[in-house]
Amino acid sequence: MNHVGFDAARRRLLAALAGTAAGIASAQPPSGLLRPIPASGERIPAIGVGSWLTFNAPDARTLAPVLQRFFDGGGTLIDSSPMYGRAETVIGELLALTARRERAFAATKIWTPGRALGLAQLERSLRLWGLERLDLVQVHNLVDWPTHLAALREQRAAGRVRYLGLTTSHGRRHDEMERALTRERVDVAQFTYSLADRSAEQRLLPLCAERGIAVIANRPFDGGDLFNVVRGRPLPAWAREFGAANWAQFFLKFIVSHPAVTCAIPATSNPAHMAENIGALHGRLPDADLRRRMAQHVGAL
Repeated sequence: MNHVGFDAARRRLLAALAGTAAGIASAQPPSGLLRPIPASGERIPAIGVGSWLTFNAPDARTLAPVLQRFFDGGGTLIDSSPMYGRAETVIGELLALTARRERAFAATKIWTPGRALGLAQLERSLRLWGLERLDLVQVHNLVDWPTHLAALREQRAAGRVRYLGLTTSHGRRHDEMERALTRERVDVAQFTYSLADRSAEQRLLPLCAERGIAVIANRPFDGGDLFNVVRGRPLPAWAREFGAANWAQFFLKFIVSHPAVTCAIPATSNPAHMAENIGALHGRLPDADLRRRMAQHVGAL
């Protein structure tokens, strides 16, 4: 397809999306739990949205109701990566249609070896998101992280990136993450933390609290397996003490009630599930005693 044909096709797509996503810009988001990024003091909502698998959609219109409920519920942080198929393309197409585009906290990643390829991924992400500056760029799964952090610091000085981070997932490479966070000053660390995997409580979460590093918790539902653990079981009545109306909020409130956690990023392509997830921004959080009770309850099932 030539450039003229590509532009025309894109205009047709955006016009078709407009009718579906027009409501995204209409409602003012309610207030909710905000957590500071220690490097700056900026406060962001404690529930974001991930895009692994769920935003890799052939038609962005299918995700418009999901993003609408996310913004309407008070969310801002959208996490993606070049490795997530069409996710960045879909996010950019949806953000182009909403007056909240500037409100979104755009978090993506570099996932490739070498400085030149990393900078090329950054350029592509900026183009796909339709932004002149990304809020957070993370080195995905610690791939060639010393090289990329050096390049990203230059990009931050040029005003193209606001915060720098490192990521890992599935509870892996915690030792390497710990060494990296001890050696280099970064703004954000992303790793797995949930009721199914609490290993980060031992060293990574205390280290981030000590060094003033914001924490993004990925895989908050253990890839959905936590719902299998509780399938067919009623939410305990005492969950009302901290405002959990469903299991998703039970799981998420456990995560964001840890004082070192800045934001959890559940992923979904289902608007009803998004409404449940973003609802965890509101109401009380469990205290230390309730957190122990929550862990014991799920562990006993």
